[in-house]
Amino acid sequence: MERFFYFEKAFFLEMRLMRKIIITNDDGINASGIIRLARAAAKFGSVTVIAPDSQRSAMSHKITLLEPIVAKEVSFPVEGVKAYAVSGTPADCIRIGICNILGEKPDVVLSGINHGFNTGGDTQYSATIGAALEAASQGIRAIAFSEGIDGVTEVSEKYLEDLLGEYIDKELEFNQIWNINFPECTLKDFRGILSDRKVSRHSFYNDSFIEEKLPDGSVKYTTHGTFNELHDEGSDFKAIKEGFISIGKVNNVGW
Repeated sequence: MERFFYFEKAFFLEMRLMRKIIITNDDGINASGIIRLARAAAKFGSVTVIAPDSQRSAMSHKITLLEPIVAKEVSFPVEGVKAYAVSGTPADCIRIGICNILGEKPDVVLSGINHGFNTGGDTQYSATIGAALEAASQGIRAIAFSEGIDGVTEVSEKYLEDLLGEYIDKELEFNQIWNINFPECTLKDFRGILSDRKVSRHSFYNDSFIEEKLPDGSVKYTTHGTFNELHDEGSDFKAIKEGFISIGKVNNVGW
């Protein structure tokens, strides 16, 4: 019996070490979320971080076609993790990572941890989601991770590794990703994990714009979102609003 458990343990250790992981985000390679994600993911395989050199939020699934993309290997504060800063979009990072930097398809792509929730209608704009969908469109399993903007990370700090262990090999349909959102609350107020959450029909914020008339007669518009109280039963938005981790699937366009 002891011999069986020894070989079983050795098998799963070997599988873990064989797993190739690409991590990206849309907040930039120096964001705290991607560092935390890489540190946790390094326990599940060989991690390569390929992320934008600066902020690239709300770029959705945009790719760069009309200008070159520059990638540079940089130091990264997680031991054993190679990292590359890329001048393009998060989706570019996945494309270049597969075609050139890694030179092959990884077993899984992780995107995040995003600074700001990606629920409801906001998923269509999110480059965190867009990068994961780029991987999914190439038949690669992908998970997007997001949390709130106020810096309360107690829930993600405690549950990130457990959720990686559960979902990193969990199957999906083609062109589909896992979307995991951590609530912005303390562990004391945390209420649990809700899976199979549907994408809410409502966005986290209602869009509005501040107008400023310029001397030349033109008008400058600056986005000014206001919090949206609407949410759907059983949705990702409702889950995180009420202190739950939300786990659901997001389909790519046309699927």
